[in-house]
Amino acid sequence: MFIKVAGRDFAPATMMMLRLAVASTILLVVLAAQRGWRATVAEMRGVGWEGYGLGVVNAAIPFTLIAWGETHIDSGVAAIANASMPIFVILLAIRFKPSERVGGLRLVGFLVGLLGVGVLAGVHPEGGWWGALGTLAVVLASFSYAVGSLWGQRLVTRTSGLTLATTSMLGGLVVLLPFGLRHLPSSTPGWKEIGSVLALAVFGTALAQIILYRVLRSDGAARVSLVTYLLPVTALFYGTVLLDEPLTWQELAGMVLILGGVALGSGALRLPRREPAPATTP
Repeated sequence: MFIKVAGRDFAPATMMMLRLAVASTILLVVLAAQRGWRATVAEMRGVGWEGYGLGVVNAAIPFTLIAWGETHIDSGVAAIANASMPIFVILLAIRFKPSERVGGLRLVGFLVGLLGVGVLAGVHPEGGWWGALGTLAVVLASFSYAVGSLWGQRLVTRTSGLTLATTSMLGGLVVLLPFGLRHLPSSTPGWKEIGSVLALAVFGTALAQIILYRVLRSDGAARVSLVTYLLPVTALFYGTVLLDEPLTWQELAGMVLILGGVALGSGALRLPRREPAPATTP
């Protein structure tokens, strides 16, 4: 929703450049306040090029693809397309992270959630070929997020989550800087658009990155990716409450399937095991 609002006055690359500039500044100040500037520089150097590269695949690329996609599709369709991320995590884990492979009820949960996304999607997005390309851009962003999640899970085992978040956001900012500066708005943006960028930067990036790497360390990329199954649900809520859009039975059914998939896929919901019958003595 914030991307959609900010997109009225900001080009996708500029919007995400500003988002990363504010977020990386906040993270850098917090890290320096905790460690001191000398230790902060040493820790960020210790992460190496991978920390900055992570910011490209986990921020610069997906952020911009989603923002560009939303110039051709609405936020609800973007949220639905973004919910494909767990599938890419599963596919990539087969080759790169065997410990993140899923099976049994957890695999059923992923498939149930994907079915819910399909129910929510219903028909092809409006907008013709541009709508299809906008949706494809968000799906590609989900693939990039999946790569970043598995990569970040490996890196966070050898450095702090705050250091990795700061380094990666700075890496993403450096890549977007020339593109963002090239498309600066010619007039002063409105307060809603500026406020939306700040909300994305503070809550959707700085705070979210700190949480992300903590959960990657404790629960792994597969479970972290399940949060994307909740995006269509929140998008429907925004549309119904804030935009007066009707709520259909397909949307309700999709929400039930998605929430059920999250419960199964995360392991929060487990079916009771049948206890073996006690042996009888003759």
